[in-house]
Amino acid sequence: METTCVEMEIPVAMKPYISTKPDEILIQRALLLYPFIRNLTISHGRAAEILGISKWQLIDLYAKEGIPYISLSWSEVEEDAANCLSVMKKAGR
Repeated sequence: METTCVEMEIPVAMKPYISTKPDEILIQRALLLYPFIRNLTISHGRAAEILGISKWQLIDLYAKEGIPYISLSWSEVEEDAANCLSVMKKAGR
């Protein structure tokens, strides 16, 4: 993965939490990209590509940080289930 250096101002109190450990750097980079996934600027696949990992590795990374891949409300889950049942009935299953 090709990288570049970006200078960024952060609060002094935040400095101890910026890691230089490779596995923690990946998490920090992934978290920097998450708002762009959430607002649909980029996909999980594109974010993973930027980070040099697979989409499933990224989804797992976010899950370990408490960020779900699918974030539906219960009513949306019920609606999806009802749609699946309807399609299955039409298909004779």
